[in-house]
Amino acid sequence: MKTDEDETGEPGTTVTSAEAAAEEHVDSEGVGNLGDILPDPLKPLYRPVEDFYAFRETHGETYVSIMEGIVALALTGGYVWWLFLFLTGGG
Repeated sequence: MKTDEDETGEPGTTVTSAEAAAEEHVDSEGVGNLGDILPDPLKPLYRPVEDFYAFRETHGETYVSIMEGIVALALTGGYVWWLFLFLTGGG
């Protein structure tokens, strides 16, 4: 551990090698995924996860847009239903 002291001799900030290493840029290009380290008996359980992520990479923007539209329609329908019940006295 290295301690920096200012001109008056008072302790300053403490910098450990772990903190310095954590601040360095880590190259994450070409790293594998969980499928690379799973044992063979567990790979069939991981295949649906891989399929899900492949679907997300391929259709992510479209899927999110469609889901936002469905949620917007559901919320709008719920609001209109609530407004109808409110205005008609609820039953």
